[in-house]
Amino acid sequence: MTTTEAPAVGKTPTRGQKHSTPQPKLPNLSREQMAALFKNMVMSRRIDDAEIAMRKRNQAYFQISGAGHEALCTAAGFVLKPSYDWFYPYYRDRALVLQLGVTPLEMLMQATGAKDDPSSHGRQMPSHFGHRGLNIVSQSSPTGSQCNQAVGCSESEETIRHFDLDLPANKDEIVYVSLGDGTSHQGEFHESLHTACIRNLRVLFVVENNGYAISVPSTENIPGGDIAKACASYPNLTTVSMDGTDLMGTISILQDLTDRMRSGEIGPVLINATVTRPYSHSLSDDHVYYRTKEELEDEKNRDPITQFERFLLENDHFTEKEIEDLREEVEKVLRAAVHGALDAEKPTPDMAVDHLYTVENSPLDRDLFSCPTPVRGPAKDAIPMGQAINRTLMDEMEADERILVFGQDVADCSNETALSECKGKGGVFKITHGLQRKFGKARCFNGPLAEANIVGRAIGMASRGLRPVCEVQFFDYIWTAMQQIRDELATMRYRSGGEWTCPVVVRVPTGGYLRGGGIYHSQTGECIFVQCPGLRVVYPSSAADAAGLLRTAIRCDDPVLFLEHKHLYYQGYNRDVYPGEDYTIPFGQAATKREGSDLTIITWGAAVQRSLDAASRLANEDGYEAEVIDIRTLNPLDEETIFASVRKTHRAVIVSEEATTGGFGGEIASLIGENCFEWLDAPVRRVGSLHTWVAYSPILEEAILPNSDDILKTIREISTY
Repeated sequence: MTTTEAPAVGKTPTRGQKHSTPQPKLPNLSREQMAALFKNMVMSRRIDDAEIAMRKRNQAYFQISGAGHEALCTAAGFVLKPSYDWFYPYYRDRALVLQLGVTPLEMLMQATGAKDDPSSHGRQMPSHFGHRGLNIVSQSSPTGSQCNQAVGCSESEETIRHFDLDLPANKDEIVYVSLGDGTSHQGEFHESLHTACIRNLRVLFVVENNGYAISVPSTENIPGGDIAKACASYPNLTTVSMDGTDLMGTISILQDLTDRMRSGEIGPVLINATVTRPYSHSLSDDHVYYRTKEELEDEKNRDPITQFERFLLENDHFTEKEIEDLREEVEKVLRAAVHGALDAEKPTPDMAVDHLYTVENSPLDRDLFSCPTPVRGPAKDAIPMGQAINRTLMDEMEADERILVFGQDVADCSNETALSECKGKGGVFKITHGLQRKFGKARCFNGPLAEANIVGRAIGMASRGLRPVCEVQFFDYIWTAMQQIRDELATMRYRSGGEWTCPVVVRVPTGGYLRGGGIYHSQTGECIFVQCPGLRVVYPSSAADAAGLLRTAIRCDDPVLFLEHKHLYYQGYNRDVYPGEDYTIPFGQAATKREGSDLTIITWGAAVQRSLDAASRLANEDGYEAEVIDIRTLNPLDEETIFASVRKTHRAVIVSEEATTGGFGGEIASLIGENCFEWLDAPVRRVGSLHTWVAYSPILEEAILPNSDDILKTIREISTY
């Protein structure tokens, strides 16, 4: 589908909302509602107590409480809509998820590591909430990483409705994301605020300010101690400071804010809600080391449960006997939940790697992602690898409106009205040129100069069923997104026990050999990402391979790091006729680029052509025939093809652009040693870069990076060993 209009997001930008500390009105609640709210708060506290007791008996293995946050979280759960709105909670939000519909039994099953815990099926520690049916997105431990994902989740709603996709979305839905006061110092939190304000999204940011980030006071984390007041000048952002220990007042304020958000009157909202923390940060902390007795005693008087109970009694809503009856109801349910959680079936050892990767729609499936013979044609029709990637993106976006492409500079021109007279950029290397012009700014757009924001938003989009293909402009700058890639993207399926998937493709230009790239535009380091379980790592070296592997990456349900060597984008030697809009290559299937019987060269990326050149010279000058294998994907690795070749030739050399120190070549060498030792007639050797940074000077760069002469020298030595 071709379109040039971007969906309208939120309301028309304004100059921003004035910061306020509203005076709450008393909400009109029925007696039944007040009873249910009281029980929810008490249940949250009592589950904390139960987990602490279970931990002491070694029946649970971790505990972190939501004590002191019960009023705020119960109010949020009461005002917002489960299975309609979307939720990115943090570990103090026990009362929120209880109010939304997570049962005490389900919550305690996470504490005991039960197989049927709906949050993670025994994989996540307690208070790391998630529930597919309630739209509670799987929570991880890094603080603040949920914020960019919440923004991506929110912006997906407009895309889904604009293109009438068969995915759930509601026009007035709200995305709730919470964090502690300490986390509000994190850069990713502020990145997410920027995007929410620029796009005027319905994101409700709730900072639960209990005064401490473990032992560090909030005044040392936040300018002035109030993050809402500190951010009050952000355009489009409504900021509110409030007492989060007052249940009725909190309901009143939240109801007013969410009503205005749903109507479009206001966009994103940032709340600083003061709460208490009567318990230590977790069982691994003891707050008496840094909090005075006077401070803790004062906090008892502000306890939200005590306050609400006092309100119910003083206003004659309930008698003391009725309050005790409500507490006994909670205890009865809690006792049953504890027994049920302790008796619940535990995972078995054979489940240890379940849900690490997809089973259905697996990129290893030879039937689903067959590797047909590429379309052949006259050599004059051959295109470079960069163009093959561009055409594959074009074809896939045409076939599937769920696919979005974004990142730094990837659009043709952010100002679409200028496209009539501007050629358009389409990325530093022109790989995405023309995508915005064809599909519109709604599906191809620029991201900020913030890699964590780009990848985090892509994760949020994928949680809604979209298929984001995001770009990190240079491999050298991927490190600010490392937490999103390693701790979020790669773990989503596993940590949720298969409840959530994250089909994100992260495209990254990588490598050197460009002359002038220097230290910060020539790095490699793919071995680091192979160490991330759950993440596929793909590295094509030719136009046809890039097209087939990228199409598989986009269509499969696993997250993929798609590495594109900059030097290979527009070379003449790796051009191919475009293999067609249905051409796919399964992951874990290496390509034998040259047949040989005397030596095996295992390689990938820009080292493939240099290895082919060296192998040709070896044959012409020495009479030895080297077999050259392009592994194409590092995770999964086609060990079978490698081992079969080494057992045939009895010699192996691994060639890569990475430094040999700690590089992925060492892993391959180890595998060959473990599985082919009896067949080897020579030691396994590696060729790679020097263990230093790639320098700017062409003379130094040539000395640092491996070339055909380096490869020839090594394979000549091994051939005659």
